[in-house]
Amino acid sequence: MPYGGARARLRLRSDSGQVAVEFLGMAPTIIVTLVLMWQCVLLGYTFTLAGNAADEGARVGTAATGDYQGACERAALGALPGAWHGDAAIDCGGRGSGYVTATVHLRVPVLLPGLIGFPIPVSGHAAAVEEVKR
Repeated sequence: MPYGGARARLRLRSDSGQVAVEFLGMAPTIIVTLVLMWQCVLLGYTFTLAGNAADEGARVGTAATGDYQGACERAALGALPGAWHGDAAIDCGGRGSGYVTATVHLRVPVLLPGLIGFPIPVSGHAAAVEEVKR
């Protein structure tokens, strides 16, 4: 029997290194799952930001004198972090109807920009009772 022949046969039957091979096979699946989960976190955070910005805009719009739309838009934009300013669309209205409304439309940032745009736009809507000036 040649030197190490028995050892070579035992090595072919052993499980050493199997965990490393399985991990390398699962690594792409794990990475894609983590990226998708983080994208869902960004979606939820953007939804929360849109609702909060709409609340702030409606609240400031009720108490504003003169240009309530400008005050509403500035307050809503001020409630957003800088990364969401570029694509924010803010609509304020309803003055004189008893309610001041604010709607904030935001685009969800993509974790891997350049690959694909996120297809779900996020909107937040809020209304506040108009204050009566005496």
